[in-house]
Amino acid sequence: MQVGYKLATESFGPGELIRQAVRAEQAGFDFVEMSDHFHPWLDNQGHSPFTWTVLGAIAVKTERIGLVTGVTCPTVRYHPAIIAQAAATLALVCDGRFTLGVGSGERLNEHVIGPGFPGSVRVRHEMLREALEIIRSLWRGGYRSYEGKHLRLEDARVFDLPEQLPLIPVAAGGAAAARIAAELGDGLFATEPKSELVRHYREAGGSGPCYAEVPMAWADDEHTAAKAVLETSRWAVTGWKVMSELPNPANFDAATATVREEDILEQFACGPDPARYVEAAQGYVDAGFDHLVMQNAGPDPDGFIDFYQRELDHRIRALEPS
Repeated sequence: MQVGYKLATESFGPGELIRQAVRAEQAGFDFVEMSDHFHPWLDNQGHSPFTWTVLGAIAVKTERIGLVTGVTCPTVRYHPAIIAQAAATLALVCDGRFTLGVGSGERLNEHVIGPGFPGSVRVRHEMLREALEIIRSLWRGGYRSYEGKHLRLEDARVFDLPEQLPLIPVAAGGAAAARIAAELGDGLFATEPKSELVRHYREAGGSGPCYAEVPMAWADDEHTAAKAVLETSRWAVTGWKVMSELPNPANFDAATATVREEDILEQFACGPDPARYVEAAQGYVDAGFDHLVMQNAGPDPDGFIDFYQRELDHRIRALEPS
């Protein structure tokens, strides 16, 4: 079991994210995970710094903790050649502590460059397959070209390659993406405790780590915690089919206007009771996930880190499938 801390790039600026990563290392987390967005989910979150710059700064400010993108879309806003180069460089800067989580993306972030975001999930998966093939090709060294249905590469070479290449877990919300994770990735990434995702991944031959984000919100009382989620993170209750399709924070604001505190409490472990958090984590362990990301949406990140170190670390690491 490995336990990570989610750095909320939509809620904090780059300096604060770097500070939290250092605190997470001091508190004993195994890795920090960062989303790679152009926009926040809601305007009142107020932030969305460039993830790769922040990760580079974290790399030189820390010594032990792993760094994970959760996740990067290497098909629209970025060309996979750029991600191949960026990931290889970051792996060198952090002495092999980097893991490249990838996925098929969300319209929220990918539509911004103009050509548009594919409306078909099938097309997104085709593009992700091609992107992974390009990244793998470039990581073998030498000059490479690629002619795909959607993506192309012409006489490209990544000159600085680490001896130990980053692992590539692939985000999946269903069977098709889980098969891509098994065939072209090194692990699985998910946001829901669905055992069928892990099953599809394993049945397709996947043998790598399985990452999952566990929604939680720490505060001294349950209401304060749930209120914080309602204000800044209520988008998380909409489900992946909504989260991948809406184009702007204003759309997420409108789509979540009717979310209630009761809805938050159904999906998030909120408040000061460690048992709530352990119960939430147990669901992911039972589903087969072995790399759990503590995704705190509460109002006090330092309070949560202290709470995790004091009350949760030993409990969560001791969890086994029921």
